[in-house]
Amino acid sequence: MAVTKQQKAEILKKFRTSELDTGSTAVQIALLTARINELTPHFTKHKKDHHGVRGLMTCVNQRRKLLDYMKRSDLRKYEALIKELDIRK
Repeated sequence: MAVTKQQKAEILKKFRTSELDTGSTAVQIALLTARINELTPHFTKHKKDHHGVRGLMTCVNQRRKLLDYMKRSDLRKYEALIKELDIRK
């Protein structure tokens, strides 16, 4: 159900800017997107899991804040990231 260590390592490898980068904005957005994509099918099956939906909305809101920050600070990286993660139209 959750994102495994191996999946996290692959995401880190793909989106990091340097060898020691584990917390840049792009990495955080990619990890949150993976978590959101893992949780979403659960809620189509379990419609009454309202406490879990609250956690999902927290992740979505955190990703939204990070995306807004990235859009303000580096527009080119932002556009490349949303295209690669297929977040928006």
